[in-house]
Amino acid sequence: MTSSDLWTAEQAERYDGADGMFSPDVVDPAVEALADLTEGGPALEFAIGTGRIGVPLRAKGVQVTGIELSRPMVEQLRSKVSPDELPVTIGDMATTRVDGEFSLVYLVFNTIGNVRTQAEQVECFRNAARHLRPGGRFVVEVGVPPLRSLPPGQWAVPFDVSDEHLGFDTFDVVTQQATSHHVNRQADGTYRRGTHNYRYVWPSELDLMAQLAGMELERRTEDWGGTPFAAESGGHVSVWRLPS
Repeated sequence: MTSSDLWTAEQAERYDGADGMFSPDVVDPAVEALADLTEGGPALEFAIGTGRIGVPLRAKGVQVTGIELSRPMVEQLRSKVSPDELPVTIGDMATTRVDGEFSLVYLVFNTIGNVRTQAEQVECFRNAARHLRPGGRFVVEVGVPPLRSLPPGQWAVPFDVSDEHLGFDTFDVVTQQATSHHVNRQADGTYRRGTHNYRYVWPSELDLMAQLAGMELERRTEDWGGTPFAAESGGHVSVWRLPS
């Protein structure tokens, strides 16, 4: 049984309206980079959700398959593309297998944290390796834990403070468990509060997970555009390769 939060029908219906996530400035660079990394082969997306990346990647001519834990999220995806065009298997990304070999397996937008134990994250890497053809790549996009932003004795970091939305993360630095808290202003002036639980993970920890799965780090950049990863980078796009 996975430790992941399970997205509900209500959350799935709101998902595509999330500010920023679906803007061309965010989606297009990721799709372009992933299309290049496939080198013409098929791609498998772990936690494909409503198809934010998978649908436009398929539109670029890439054969895309998905794995997704939440059935309501897949129901939203089905309003955009048919099962024949983009097949999706319901299941968790640490253990679920699909048919075929892929030149690319990818996991974007901090979703590696959705599995909330280190053991499950290791199995996620192993599952990616099981689906890759020799020489294939596994890509993870994830933030760097902002623990240096924590004042002494505090355990919360704000990431958005506006009239419409308050967002902050709380951290347990012993267990690496974290929670994103959201307070959203509604059209009628009321507020909706939501939380999302995750396990934060360090770049070096991910490299060890890849090594345990038989993959080697090929490159790490700050973003999809190739900005060099540096000490002050708030996130990274990392590419590991299964030896051929």
